Amino acid sequence: MADIIVATQIREGMAIVFNGEPHKVVSVQHVTPGKGRGMIQTKLRNLLTGTGFDNRFRSDEKVEKAFLETHEMTYLYSDGTAHVFMNAETYEQASLTDEAIGEAKDFLMPNISFSVEYYETTPVGVEPPQTVELEVTDTAPNMKGATQSASNKPATLENGLVVQVPSFIENGEVIKVDTKKKEYMERAK
Repeated sequence: MADIIVATQIREGMAIVFNGEPHKVVSVQHVTPGKGRGMIQTKLRNLLTGTGFDNRFRSDEKVEKAFLETHEMTYLYSDGTAHVFMNAETYEQASLTDEAIGEAKDFLMPNISFSVEYYETTPVGVEPPQTVELEVTDTAPNMKGATQSASNKPATLENGLVVQVPSFIENGEVIKVDTKKKEYMERAK
C-alpha cells in the first residue's frame, strides 16, 4: 500500500514518487505569496535517470512516498562507466552511475561499506558511512608549538579530497572525515 502524504510533509532527503518515477528531494522551501495559498518549492533528482529539476507543489497536494530498500554493500571498483558494489552476504553485485552516486563519489575507496538504496529491484543511490578514515598525502609541514586552537591548513587526502586540518597534522597521518560536511573531525585512533 502506498504511503501518501501532503506536500507540507515533504522533507529534504526524502524519496517520493513523481510522475510515476522515484525522486530524491534535494531541497524544500515553503513559499507564501502575498495573496493566495502557500506553495512547497522543491528541487528533485530523478533516481532512475539522475536528472534534477525544480517543482512546485500546492500545500494541500497529495504526494506518494517512495519506499527505498537499503542493503549494506562494499565498494569494489569503477570501470569508467559504472561503480560496482557487492553485498558481502549474498555476493550480489550492483552497478551505479556517477549520477546515482552523486556526492558520495568522493569517498569511493575499496573495502568501504555503503548503504545502497534500491527502488523495487533497481539500485538508485548510495549513502556513505557517516565517517571514513583517510590518510593525509600532502599538507604543509608541522609548525612548532602548534596547538588545536591554532589556525587550519589545507590537506590532500588519499582519495584526492582536500579538507582543512589543524596545523599539527602531518603527511602520513590517518584522520577521520565527516562524509556529509566533508570536514576533518579528529585523528584516527
